[in-house]
Amino acid sequence: MDEQVARDEAEARYPAAWEADVVLQDGGTARVRPIRPSDADALQAFHVAQSERSTYLRFFAHLERLPERDLRRLVTVDHDARVALVATVDDDEAPGYRIIGVARYDRLDDDEAEVAFNVSDAHQGRGVGSVLLEHLAAAARERGVRRFVAEVLPQNGRMLAVFRDAGYEVRQHAEDGVVALGFDIDPTDRSLAVMADREHRSEARSMRAVLGARSVLVVGPALPGTAHPRRLHLGIARALVAHLALADPAVRVQSVGTDPLPEAAPDENGGDEADHGAAFTAAFTAAFAHVTGPVDLAVLAVPAARAPAVVRAVAQTGARAVVLTSTGFAETGPEGLALQREVLAAAHGAGLRVIGPGSYGVVSLGEDGALNASLADELPRPGRLGLFSQSAALAVPLLAAVRRRGLGLAEFVSAGHRADVSGNDLMQFWADDDGTDVVGLYLESIGNPRKFSRVARRLALAKPVIVLTAGRSGHVVPPGHAVRATQAPARVVDELMRQSGVIRVENTHQMLDVAQVLGAQPLPAGRRVAVVSSSSSVAALVAEAASTAGLVVAGAQVLPEDASDEAAHAQVRAALEDDDVDVAIVVRIPLVGGPDLAFARTLAGVAASSGKTVVACMLGLHGLTDELTAPDADGTPRTVPAYATPEDAALALGLAARYASWRARDHGRPLHPEGADLRAAGRLVRGWLPAAAEREVELTAAQAAQLLATVGVDVLASTPVHDADEAVAAARAIGYPVALKTTVPALRHRADLGGIRLDVADDVELRADVAEVLALAAQHRSEAGVAPLEVQAMAPRGSSCVLRTVEDPLYGPVLSLGMSGDASDLLGDVSYGIPPLTDVDVADLVRAPRAAPRLFGYRGLPPLDVAALEDVVARVAVLSDALPELRSLELNPVVVAERGAVALAARATLAHADRADATRRLQRG
Repeated sequence: MDEQVARDEAEARYPAAWEADVVLQDGGTARVRPIRPSDADALQAFHVAQSERSTYLRFFAHLERLPERDLRRLVTVDHDARVALVATVDDDEAPGYRIIGVARYDRLDDDEAEVAFNVSDAHQGRGVGSVLLEHLAAAARERGVRRFVAEVLPQNGRMLAVFRDAGYEVRQHAEDGVVALGFDIDPTDRSLAVMADREHRSEARSMRAVLGARSVLVVGPALPGTAHPRRLHLGIARALVAHLALADPAVRVQSVGTDPLPEAAPDENGGDEADHGAAFTAAFTAAFAHVTGPVDLAVLAVPAARAPAVVRAVAQTGARAVVLTSTGFAETGPEGLALQREVLAAAHGAGLRVIGPGSYGVVSLGEDGALNASLADELPRPGRLGLFSQSAALAVPLLAAVRRRGLGLAEFVSAGHRADVSGNDLMQFWADDDGTDVVGLYLESIGNPRKFSRVARRLALAKPVIVLTAGRSGHVVPPGHAVRATQAPARVVDELMRQSGVIRVENTHQMLDVAQVLGAQPLPAGRRVAVVSSSSSVAALVAEAASTAGLVVAGAQVLPEDASDEAAHAQVRAALEDDDVDVAIVVRIPLVGGPDLAFARTLAGVAASSGKTVVACMLGLHGLTDELTAPDADGTPRTVPAYATPEDAALALGLAARYASWRARDHGRPLHPEGADLRAAGRLVRGWLPAAAEREVELTAAQAAQLLATVGVDVLASTPVHDADEAVAAARAIGYPVALKTTVPALRHRADLGGIRLDVADDVELRADVAEVLALAAQHRSEAGVAPLEVQAMAPRGSSCVLRTVEDPLYGPVLSLGMSGDASDLLGDVSYGIPPLTDVDVADLVRAPRAAPRLFGYRGLPPLDVAALEDVVARVAVLSDALPELRSLELNPVVVAERGAVALAARATLAHADRADATRRLQRG
């Protein structure tokens, strides 16, 4: 009875949020979750399958089987003092899954726990232990554990390597024939870098398996149990087979269900009958009997109701991923969402990634062969542009435009509703892909902005990333997309893109305009532009467009329409050889006759030999053309991209120059403010926020100040008072002059409305001010239980700022800074940052508001201590990044003086939170 009660209690405390589908080192997938009492048989099977050596290394003894008592103890944990995680994969035999790894800790005291791991012999080398350690450490930190210790036999080199290679500072020593080691599990720069690198390599490998597929299985809707396959699904399946065969005959293509069943007449509405038990299963299995493996990739055009069974069948062929072209999943409502989750569970349990639902397909045109597992019947030529699109509908005109412009395509992936594979996965792949120079992303939604920022920034430092979002706000959520709700303003998306270093554009036309110049020309060395045009009026217009695009016009020249080839060559060459010129825009629009192809060849040759970035607008030419192509000094073909209008050319060149400037600059170092004690902050928050709290907990002013003090931010003390006598007593204790403030929300921080009195010099003045402020406050609503007034020491004179951070469900912590006053509030003159930030990010944040010149000696005033303000911002940034429970924090005002910056008031709220990027995990629907 006691054992059953323990099991029931453990199940009631089961932390479902710790469940995660993960990508392993080889690109396959597995499921990580807390252990359950029902795992006893699976754990025993795992133990029995281990080699004698592995069992000895784990238990320091030979155990053929786990004793029943030990087995029950191992599977029954409280998910607090005793925690165990298992990694599992699906299995055909009962209980339907296999355990491939176990990690556990047993708490020794408040901060320390003993940790142990055991990984299946059959799955060694897949990174199972590393993933389990990462998730176990995250769970431990959530429970307040901050240090792991372990005892490992010296010959257990693999386990020692798991600890050593995790990026933590491991200390070890030999003791009684074992290696005793210990390490703090708070994230460090190195441990975060290790985790990010492992995530990068795993996800890149999973995409490499998709794009490098040489054996493809196409599954259509004519399957057992589907009485009336839809013509649409049949048409898609047949098109896929044809496109695969046409693109590269060397790709092995097999198909199932692409021919109508003999007794079935196609029905436009489709008909998905229920499964029919054993008979159905046998027929379904028989449909796949002729498929010979191994299969690299499966592409499905099947009814939504059939997709889970098809995925399970496909998994038996050895496929690494499935492309799901069908719709009818989460976008249709709760039943469709349940189907989508079933598909993902079946795929991830079998080690497969899922592209879709609603995918247009994937294309790869590499040197090793072509793969056209898409609905595109005509492809662009092979090249070095990588494209990702969530929308299948947009993929059609996008690929057509790439083909018309003569842009070369390396890879194209349409993720549809991105239930699993997203743009982040493709960016991980492109970061290592030598065959891709420029990346373009069309994002209908961003499911994990913090991860997007981290991955995009890494990629953008190596190659340009051009991003188009659905809607300028970037907060459009199409049906079927799993995106958390957000309260962040639209400008946060702009800041996310800026911090990431990506190039944000307004439409697909601009995306390809920018891709042309970045793919065909060298990166701009600067923003100084020369304009060469056949018309003075056009030259003036182009110069204006260039200035608007952020370029600096170094000169505008007119090249007469009737200039000889020699004169044209000399003038263009002179413009490009000018040391004060970094880039050039050349416009040639003859008034008489057609395209001037002779000039095009002249321009191509001069541009290629100059090594500078050149774009053109020429009658009759658009995109990348042979007429504007010539070899550079190394013999590499260089093409001057041609644009439909001079304004398009100027905008594309301006965005390219801005990207080149960002890439060349110093991006700073991670923030580590001296004296910041994030452990102490975490202990305070855990003490103030009950585990069962369902609502926000508002901190008192004293608690908010105490929390800020852990990271070295001091809040100038204030004394709450109710009347003049208390105010005088407080002022005498502080020392005159003082400030008197009302706590009424409508008048708080409002000196212009009489809510603040500064430089109060003596008792008499203070009593008079108390009477006036109380009378004024009586006209407004006050806060219950809060003293109506505060007395505070005078801060040094300076400019006042407002610093806030809010924990957003989608973005995580969002930092904002603005100068105090109505103008900033009404005009939205606020800058944003999304931690983690670098010192350069903080400097940019402080300088971004339009009113920021007030900090730097505006109109003859002395410059203020901006470094002190940056220090406060940095400390708040690391606090908000480390504590998801910090729902909101406001420092209002922060007074920046000639020396120092001080917060005069702070308000904070706490609430439980679950960040999307806390650990490596795939979407689960």
